[in-house]
Amino acid sequence: MVKLNKIYTRTGDDGTSGLGTGERRLKSDLRFEAIGTVDELNGTIGMARLHTAGELDAMLATIQNDLFDLGADLATPETGEKLPYERLAIIPSQVERLEREIDAMNARLEPLKSFILPAGSPAAAHLHLARTVARRAERLMVGLARLPAETVSEAAMTYVNRLSDHLFVAARIANDEGRADVLWVPGASR
Repeated sequence: MVKLNKIYTRTGDDGTSGLGTGERRLKSDLRFEAIGTVDELNGTIGMARLHTAGELDAMLATIQNDLFDLGADLATPETGEKLPYERLAIIPSQVERLEREIDAMNARLEPLKSFILPAGSPAAAHLHLARTVARRAERLMVGLARLPAETVSEAAMTYVNRLSDHLFVAARIANDEGRADVLWVPGASR
């Protein structure tokens, strides 16, 4: 269980931060860029939740919790060394849950006949923004995973990829099940 008695520690005043392994790195390190972007994603989903209710809101609440798991996964890279605690990581069942939810939501939607603009209802607009942040988190995680001596779990990579799809479909659900989607009209402003 996490216990935070003191919010500031002064240990980061030198521009470094600690990983779950105890290793300290610059705050500008790509791993911290990925962790920070996952945190930003969680915040954007929190903003979307100001405009959601019911089943969609419950799904988003679960995703917000998952994103803390993802942050912990990224903050404790696999090194092969024994840790004094159980490493928290994204697991395949979290990805499978997203896939089931995507399929259930998508079954309620008419197929797209055009690209859609990230607009519509307040909930949909916020969910589209969250989708773009998820894509950025994914790009950072891919870049991190490609660095020598760095690891990102396969489940974490799959989760963030699937999450952007989930947020896209959720945005369509929030747009009156796709009926209020704002369609792209190619060349409309020429």
